[in-house]
Amino acid sequence: MAVINCPNCKKKISDKAKECSHCGLSLQALDSDKMANLSQVNRINQGQRLLNYSFIAMLLFCGGFLFMFWDTVEQGSWQHTLAMVATVIGFIMYIIIRIKLLFFKRQK
Repeated sequence: MAVINCPNCKKKISDKAKECSHCGLSLQALDSDKMANLSQVNRINQGQRLLNYSFIAMLLFCGGFLFMFWDTVEQGSWQHTLAMVATVIGFIMYIIIRIKLLFFKRQK
């Protein structure tokens, strides 16, 4: 008896199991076409998740940048500091996620 990864949820299951105990996927009905299709769907979902994180990071960066130069925000106040922190965190997150996305698209 060996432990394998479920093709759907990637959690550890027994190779003798008839269905995944985590996601309920029937392992008996899977053939090579269904396995390839399931793998492609998982890859698309992972790429979409990275794009969503990239969008959130860009919103954080733009929101912090716009709030930093708002008319009523004084330099040195807690609002200005918060806007600076949001801008820096958003920028760093965006760069890291885009690099991850680049490596994700290169691996096939």
